[in-house]
Amino acid sequence: MYEKLEKDEAEVRKMAEGDPSFLELAESDLLSISEQKKSILAQMDGIIASEKVEDEKANEIILEVRAGAGGDEAALFAFELMNMYDRYAETRGWSTKIVDKSENDIGGYKEASLEIKGQGVYEDLRWETGVHRVQRVPATEKNGRIHTSTASVAIMPIRKKSKIVVNPADITIEFSRSGGKGGQNVNKVETAVRLFHKPSGIQIRSTAERSQSANKELAMGILLAKLEVIQAEEEMKKYASERKGQIGTGDRSEKIRTYNYPQDRITDHRIKQTWHNIPIILGGKIDPIIEALHEFEKTGKVGSDDSDE
Repeated sequence: MYEKLEKDEAEVRKMAEGDPSFLELAESDLLSISEQKKSILAQMDGIIASEKVEDEKANEIILEVRAGAGGDEAALFAFELMNMYDRYAETRGWSTKIVDKSENDIGGYKEASLEIKGQGVYEDLRWETGVHRVQRVPATEKNGRIHTSTASVAIMPIRKKSKIVVNPADITIEFSRSGGKGGQNVNKVETAVRLFHKPSGIQIRSTAERSQSANKELAMGILLAKLEVIQAEEEMKKYASERKGQIGTGDRSEKIRTYNYPQDRITDHRIKQTWHNIPIILGGKIDPIIEALHEFEKTGKVGSDDSDE
C-alpha cells in the first residue's frame, strides 16, 4: 500500500507540473496521500516494535555448544560451558532438557544442544553466541604447557511465529532408537528423529521427547530457529557499521570471550571487561557478565579492562 501511494504521489506531481490548472487539486490529493503514508508508516513502526519485543522476550531457546580447535580438551571445555549454562538456568528457575549430545571417550561434548525455557531466557543469554576460548594446562599435559582450545556457542530463540517458510519437499526425516540409559520406551521404540534440510545442509537430531511426533516437532522448531539465526547473521553483517553501541556482530564465528586459567581471568573482548574466579563462574555464577552486557547495551559504555592485573 505504501509503495502504491508513492507511485500515486509521483503521478500527481507529474500531472501538476504538466498542467498548472491541476495545481490546486493536486495539492489536495498530495495532502491526502501524505496523511495516508503517515498512517501506514505508523502501522509499520508498530509491527517492527512488536516483533522486536517478541525477539527480546522469547521465553524458549536452544543453546548449542560445539567443540572447536583443541581436540579432547576442546570437548571438555564444551562440556563445562554447557554445564555452566545449565546451572545458571537452574538458579533462574528455568527448565532445561538435553535435546541431543555427541560425547567423546573422556566425557567431553563434541556437540550438544540444550533446550531452555523460562521468563527472559533469550533476553539474558542472546549475547553468549560466539567463540569461547580457554587457556590452561590440560590434565594430560606432562610438561606443563598451556594449551588454547575453543568451543562455539549458538543461542537460537524458538518463536511462536516463525518468519521462515520451509518447503516440506526440502526435508528428509529418519527415525531411530534413542541411545543411552532410560526407560523401556527409550530403547525399544524408534522415537529419535534425524531431520535433514537439503538446501542448507542442516542436520538436526532430537532425542529429548518420548514420542516420534514430539521429537519431530522439536526438530522442526530447531530447524526454523537455525535458519532464522543464519538470516539474522547476514543482516547483522550488512548493517553492522551502521549500528552504534553494538555488542559484537552476533556471528557464531566471532571470538567473544577468553577463560585464562593461569591468571584466573575471564575477559569479554566485546566490552573489554574482566572477571576473576573461573571455577565459580563456570559453576553457573555468570550473573556479573550478563549484567555487564545489559549495562553496555543500555549505555554503550565500555567497562574497565583490568586484564593486566
